[in-house]
Amino acid sequence: MFDWANSVYSLVITTTIFPIYYNAVTKSAFKSDTVRFFYIDIENTVLYSYSLSFSFLLIAVLSPLLSGIADFGSRKKIFMKFFTYLGGVSCILLYFFTGDNIEFGIILAILASVGFAGGIVFYNAYLPIIATPDKYDIVSAKGFSMGYAGSVLLLIFNLTTISNPALLGLPDESAASRLSFILVGIWWIGFSQITFYRLPKEENVTGSATALIKKGYLEIIKVARSLSGLKNLKRFLISFFFYNMGVQTVIYLAALFGDDELKLPADNLIMTILIIQIVAIFGSYTFAKISNWKGNKVSLIIMVIIWMIVCLYAYFLDSAIQFYILGFVVGMVMGGIQSLSRASYSKLIPPESKNYTSYFSFYDVLEKTSIVFGTFAYGMIEQITGSMRNSTLALSSFFIIGLVFLLFTKIPKFRRNT
Repeated sequence: MFDWANSVYSLVITTTIFPIYYNAVTKSAFKSDTVRFFYIDIENTVLYSYSLSFSFLLIAVLSPLLSGIADFGSRKKIFMKFFTYLGGVSCILLYFFTGDNIEFGIILAILASVGFAGGIVFYNAYLPIIATPDKYDIVSAKGFSMGYAGSVLLLIFNLTTISNPALLGLPDESAASRLSFILVGIWWIGFSQITFYRLPKEENVTGSATALIKKGYLEIIKVARSLSGLKNLKRFLISFFFYNMGVQTVIYLAALFGDDELKLPADNLIMTILIIQIVAIFGSYTFAKISNWKGNKVSLIIMVIIWMIVCLYAYFLDSAIQFYILGFVVGMVMGGIQSLSRASYSKLIPPESKNYTSYFSFYDVLEKTSIVFGTFAYGMIEQITGSMRNSTLALSSFFIIGLVFLLFTKIPKFRRNT
C-alpha cells in the first residue's frame, strides 16, 4: 500500500504531467527554451535534469545517516512519515508554480523528490522483516504492480480533467494540471496512513542522538567493507549501478524527450505514459515468473539487453507511432527490472546480518548516486550537443557495462551466504 500511495508522485510529478507542464509554462514565461534561474541563463530541460541530479545527491548523502539512526533507534516508521509528509506537502504547494517563479517550482520539485526517495529508504528495509526469503520476488513484484495500478487510476482522472477542464469548472489545461499536483499530495499522504497503521511496532531504543548517528555511519562503513568478502554481491551492485543509471534516467526524462524532440501533444504523451504503466503491471509479474522458472540472473540479463536496444532505437525515433511502440516495450521491462533488482539484492545479503536497514541504505545510496550520474550526464550531453538524442544514445553504454558485470554474477534462487 505504500507503493500504491507514493507511486502517484513518481508517475504524475516526475514522469508525466509535471515535466510537460514545467516545459510549457517556463517557455511561456521566458518566451524561449532558455530560462533565468538565480541569475543564471540555462536551457529549461537541462535545468530540470540537473535539479533531479541535485535532489538525488541530497538523499544519497542523507540516506546512510537516516537509515543508521532508524536501524539502531528503531525509528523507521517515524522517518517514513516525515519524508511522506515532506513529499506530499511539496506536491500540493506546486499548485502555486506558474513558470515565472521558476526558483519556487524547482525547489519544491527537489523537496518532493527528496521526500519520495527518503521514504523509499525505510520502505525497502521492511521487505526482509515482513516477508520470508522465498516470498521476496513475488512480494517485491506485488509492491511495484500495486504502485502502477494506484498511480494509473489517479493519472486517468487527471488526464480526463486536463483534456476536459470544463468538467470540473476549470478555465484551462494549466489549471487542471495544477489541480493534479494537489491530488497527488492528498493521495500520497492519505493512503500512506494504511501502511503506517499496519506495519509492525518497533521496540524503543534508548541512547543519545549523537551516539545513534555515529553508529549509523559506522554500520554503513562496515557494509562497504564487507563487500570485499562478498564477491557476488559486489559484482551485482556494480552491475546495478550502471544499468540503473540508464533505467531511471529514461523513466524520469522520457516525457521531456517526447515533448522536445518529437513535439508530441501533451495529451498523447500522457496517454503513452499511461499505457506504459498498465503494461508495467503485467511486466512485473511476467519477469517474476521468468525468474521463478530460470532464476533472477536470466531474467535480469534479458531485461538489460532490451533496455540497451531501447536506448539505441530511441536515437532514431522520428514519429509518434515509433514512440508509442517503444513505450510499450519500456513498460514491459520497467517494473520487472526494478522489482527483481531489489529482490536479488535481498537474496545476496548475508543471512546472519540483522541490520537490514544498513544494507538497504547502501543499496539506496548506490541507486540514488546512479541517478545523479545518469541525469547529470543526460543534461550535460544535451547542453554540449544541443540534442536529447545524443544523451539517449549515451545511455546504452551504461547498460552494456551493467550487462558485463551481471554475466559474472551468481544469484541464488533463495537468499544464502555468498
